[in-house]
Amino acid sequence: QVQLVESGGGLAQPGGSLRLSCAASGFTFSHYTMSWARQAPGKELEWVSGIYSDYSEGDGTWYADSVKGRFTISGDNAKNTVYLQMNSLKPGDTARYYCANLDPQITIPTMKVGSWGQGTQVTVSS
Repeated sequence: QVQLVESGGGLAQPGGSLRLSCAASGFTFSHYTMSWARQAPGKELEWVSGIYSDYSEGDGTWYADSVKGRFTISGDNAKNTVYLQMNSLKPGDTARYYCANLDPQITIPTMKVGSWGQGTQVTVSS
């Protein structure tokens, strides 16, 4: 059974930081592209970042323009976990964050395909 469990969300002030974790089980983590997406109330699901098992795309990571330079994705194959370090947070980053085993550069952001976690809430407010 494939399972993805996100954690690490919470409340942060503008300019603050949070680190999200996604623990994977039921598949070979190191053989998959892993990604983060987010969805704010009333808005569409959008890709945030991705990390590639073969590092064929530049340095092996991808970021949406809205988070580039502020967020960093990384993975630990031994722990079957992918992380999203979020710095310089803005109120616009407020959303529920999900991880998935999909390539954000070639896949439409939809939970109808792939495997997704239940998400973790991130709220940025003063």
